Amino acid sequence: MSAREHITVLLNEGVDALSIRPAGIYVDATFGRGGHSRRILEFLDPAGRLIALDRDLAAIEAGQAIDDPRFTLVHAHFSQIESVLDDLGVAKADGVLLDLGVSSPQLDTPERGMSFRFDAPLDMRMDTTQGETVADFLARASQSEIGEVIKNYGEERFAHAIAKAIVATRGEGHITNTKQLASLVAGVVRTREPGQHPATRTFQALRIYVNHELEELALALPGCTRRLVPGGRLAVISFHSLEDRIVKRFMRAGATSAQPPKGVPIRAADLPAPTLRLIGKPVFPGDAEVTANPRSRSAVLRVAEVMGIPPDLFSMKGGD
Repeated sequence: MSAREHITVLLNEGVDALSIRPAGIYVDATFGRGGHSRRILEFLDPAGRLIALDRDLAAIEAGQAIDDPRFTLVHAHFSQIESVLDDLGVAKADGVLLDLGVSSPQLDTPERGMSFRFDAPLDMRMDTTQGETVADFLARASQSEIGEVIKNYGEERFAHAIAKAIVATRGEGHITNTKQLASLVAGVVRTREPGQHPATRTFQALRIYVNHELEELALALPGCTRRLVPGGRLAVISFHSLEDRIVKRFMRAGATSAQPPKGVPIRAADLPAPTLRLIGKPVFPGDAEVTANPRSRSAVLRVAEVMGIPPDLFSMKGGD
């Protein structure tokens, strides 16, 4: 697969989950290379509207190929969905789709520095116009901070040994390219799951950290639901257990009835009703999709429908 090719994961399932109304307003908050957006447009009539967001300028450039009066593409993080809609004069939408994680073009373009398959500058930013590169982070962070990032975002059991090696190597010069980092990690991580490179978890952790991916998601979910009409759908495709845990907790919390404090005599009918309704079970790629696109194997789609006024704050109640 070349850097310009991208296979959209759960293409039909993600769009079908929105239950599209032909004259509705929809938001593809993670445009990527536009697979979901193009499919959504197929279901809209001339009165319908699709607004797409992406923080990656390469994605914005690719989106210029869609010449359609119903389509608007904005360079923005998906956590900015409310301000984007405000700027466009849109109060509510009928559906929002989030396709999380990194795209194939980002992984397969060497200069992005997201893959250890290429020797490239250690960047990893999704939005190259702002923020700290991985090289900058590794040059200034303490050993304990680096270790915590790799442990928490990569679920890497050798995190602190990797951090120690990074700081030791840093004394001889900054780590500035992907091959340097991958080789360093491979020298520390002696065991790994079959078929997985020793640096996989470290690269994943550093990418998630410099792009604030989990924080962005936690901010975006309540913003998305606030801007949905009653009956509007939120569909989220995640690729990592940490992302999916946030989505699952948020949706479960919104779909759970409030519980009164112990001993307080309140009738169930007087309690606030759930703000979300879970739609179906989690959806996973089928065998044929995984065979055609191995990068889809970890994907999971969760869908919820807005019942009333969405929650104002991201809630972690509801458990795993």
